[in-house]
Amino acid sequence: MQDDGATAVNDETGNKKELARKWGLVRTALRSQFGEDVFSSWFARIELESADGEQLQLSVPTRFLKSWLQSHYLEKLLDCCATQFKGVTSLDIRVRRPQAPGEISAPAAEPAVDARALPSSPLPGIAATPLEPITLAAGLPASPLDPRFTFDSFLVGTSNRLVHAAATEVAEATAQGPLRYNPLYIHSNVGLGKTHLLNAIAWRVRELGPTRRILYLTAENFMTKFVNALRNKDAVAFKENLRCIDILLIDDMEFLQGPTLQQEFCHALNSLIDGGKQVVVAADRAPAQLERLDTRMRSRLAGGLVAEIAPMEIDLRRRILERRAGDESARDSGFIVPSQVIELLAERLRDGGRELEGAINRLRAAHLLAEQPITVDGAEHIVRDLMQGGEPRRVKIDDIVRTVTKHYGVNRSDLLSSRRNRSIVRPRQIGMYLAKMLTSRSLPEIGRRFGNRDHTTVLHAIRKIEQLMQADRVLKEEIELLRRLIRE
Repeated sequence: MQDDGATAVNDETGNKKELARKWGLVRTALRSQFGEDVFSSWFARIELESADGEQLQLSVPTRFLKSWLQSHYLEKLLDCCATQFKGVTSLDIRVRRPQAPGEISAPAAEPAVDARALPSSPLPGIAATPLEPITLAAGLPASPLDPRFTFDSFLVGTSNRLVHAAATEVAEATAQGPLRYNPLYIHSNVGLGKTHLLNAIAWRVRELGPTRRILYLTAENFMTKFVNALRNKDAVAFKENLRCIDILLIDDMEFLQGPTLQQEFCHALNSLIDGGKQVVVAADRAPAQLERLDTRMRSRLAGGLVAEIAPMEIDLRRRILERRAGDESARDSGFIVPSQVIELLAERLRDGGRELEGAINRLRAAHLLAEQPITVDGAEHIVRDLMQGGEPRRVKIDDIVRTVTKHYGVNRSDLLSSRRNRSIVRPRQIGMYLAKMLTSRSLPEIGRRFGNRDHTTVLHAIRKIEQLMQADRVLKEEIELLRRLIRE
């Protein structure tokens, strides 16, 4: 006969299994409702700690993630939890301790790298010249780092706050352990700071862990070096040394082409991650949108933290312009950019940081050549080809489809297909709604552009989204964000 102690243990074990089963169903529902990219960015790191009557205790790894969930997704998260955990009316979200269960343990200490492979100048003062390419045993020279691109010089705003926080944690964890997000996948349009963050991670790791072996490469550089290794019959040594580094940073991942190169990179990626080494990847699209890449590689890249840098808000553009103008004024006290000019440029230049820097460079050149003060009229003439017109640009349905597929992490072909999965249907309905709101196209024409659907389907989608927006504040904010992304 089973004693009371054994019965209690069995009951407790059965209760844990039931809680784990229900939490697994909650995660499945969140992934289906929000799509893979949003789920990976905001929900994948949530862990169920306990269930206490009407309240669930959840934990997340960072204070920022806790704050973001509470302000943007709390009601949706509670709805999904209440579906599986009957009687639950509130959530208690806490920040986990650094050594929380389930995190990757710190990797074993590696042999010290040859001092000749380290930079000769220290980091803290920001070196006057770029870091020399790091050479591993069999010759894997890295792309050089830019000393200007550090965390201190990276301006943080609403559009890039999550990515900046994740990059900082990854750099510090790589240098000191344990690892947190692996791989970290950063994506955005050009000129929004991906390369800056990859460089900043490398500099911070070098500062905190001088013996850590870092390899920063562009995808094009990786392809060139691997092809050369094949030609020189040195591919085995190339691959073995690639697997010996502590952190791999790959930029412009969208340019990695060719089945052989992709296969070898995938093997190296798996080996590094499985061995507790950090991988950081940057690209112009989410993993699901890199259709040239092998399905397994896309899946592995999406398995860590996928974080997007959104288009810059006007306040961030203004601060970037003010900093760049201040840098130039420090070199030439006669170069003054009035606040009215800064405001004009911040309002009209919306593509990215390189465009903002280019505008200040043009004003500086004009000041040196003409020796005249910078005025609003003069600035508008000097950078007129960079400026967007005062009237909102004409929105095309292709713009809407591209923005919606990128935001929700779905393929264009799936969005326009006859598939009825919830993860596809909702983005499709939102796309139709936005097409009606932002274009002059008729319902039949919108239906044709969304997979040859009839006008009644489009009308149903529009009414459905309008109904959901009235009851769902988060969805309403999400659609407003999509409006801004499309118009910019």
